[in-house]
Amino acid sequence: MEPSQYQTFAEDTLKIKFNDIDLLITAFTHRSYLNEHRRTVKTHNERLEFLGDAVLELVVTEFLYNNYNDPEGILTNWRSSLVRTESISDAAKSFNFEPLLRLSRGESRGTSRARTQILANCFEAVIGAIYLDQGYDKAKGFIHQSVISKFNKILESGSWMDPKSHLQELAQSKESATPVYRVISEEGPDHDKTFTVGVFVNNQLRGQGVGPSKQAGQQMAAESALKYYLKDDNSQ
Repeated sequence: MEPSQYQTFAEDTLKIKFNDIDLLITAFTHRSYLNEHRRTVKTHNERLEFLGDAVLELVVTEFLYNNYNDPEGILTNWRSSLVRTESISDAAKSFNFEPLLRLSRGESRGTSRARTQILANCFEAVIGAIYLDQGYDKAKGFIHQSVISKFNKILESGSWMDPKSHLQELAQSKESATPVYRVISEEGPDHDKTFTVGVFVNNQLRGQGVGPSKQAGQQMAAESALKYYLKDDNSQ
């Protein structure tokens, strides 16, 4: 993409006129891209990501502190739900960041999980670029528009809670039972096992997950079971 295309994106989509468009271009440049463009590209987005991560956390923390009197533990959980990889990757997708990513050919064919992480890192880098080019208030406005605006939905859905805690709350409320996790299968050598875990409520399988440890499999199973209960709520 040409610099003018990034400038157009900034003005039309982000509603920001960059003074130094190279900052925005760098924010979209993954480390892998340099390997295939060593003669023309010298910087990638990791330093901007480092800066943007700090700005994002400060703005979200400031918002929660100024608007809610809840205990620190609750505020921390809320903040985590707003700045976690999936949340900010979704924000990047809502602005259609993906076509602007500068990746190596290998990275462009990566897994869905890898792309989610790349988009989240890029989103933080864009915040860093906005902060450097436009200042704190402009970066704060962008974060409110793209991330904090989703907070009410997060509160309503309960997705800010740890999946296992949230599932236990729902299962006890709806079925008067506590979830039980069981390993369904194990695959692979001892140093690289994959565990398939099922979560059962009243001896009924409500969700299943796969992970590199039993704990990770339980988390994934809990997330799967939550979809079962929340889908039931939405159909009513």
